[in-house]
Amino acid sequence: MSAQNELPISRFPVPELDALPEDIRSRILKVQEKSGFIPNVFLTLAHRPAEFRAFFDYHDALMEKESNLTKGEREMIVVATSNLNQCQYCVVAHGAILRIREKNPLVADQVAVNYRKADITERQKAMLDFAVKVSQSAYEVNDSDFQTLHEHGFTDEDAWDIAGIAAFFGLSNRMANVTSMRANPEFYSLGR
Repeated sequence: MSAQNELPISRFPVPELDALPEDIRSRILKVQEKSGFIPNVFLTLAHRPAEFRAFFDYHDALMEKESNLTKGEREMIVVATSNLNQCQYCVVAHGAILRIREKNPLVADQVAVNYRKADITERQKAMLDFAVKVSQSAYEVNDSDFQTLHEHGFTDEDAWDIAGIAAFFGLSNRMANVTSMRANPEFYSLGR
């Protein structure tokens, strides 16, 4: 067993699947069936069932809905902002999803390290500039930020989506860091 597998996935108690409410257990098992493993975020957040439900309902509302943002672009927002928030779990986990969504094994690393130099479009860079501003200094957001987004073809509804994702993952990043959530080893090879 590797050293990573010996470390706990959270500093808080992780409930056994059989001890979870049926709706949460069912959701976790569906994820396991689809991906082949249970991402540690599900097990860590299951420590508090009501918060688990609220978290994943909001996650799905942001990340799974029909939108002018592609699913890959949404993942870019998560990776870029999570890196700035020093959230190892989200950079690793959503980096894997980004590689899959974009069918590009390099994009996640590029976006995480320096999205301004990444092989992405100018439109996507403008999107990430806004997401980063929301993540790091939302109090500075102003009309010129919206004008820049409009110049790149984004609507005000798109701006809301970008801001919502950046803000939601600010919460996620902080909880992942506080819980000391470990990324599953399986994420490292996905999409490569």
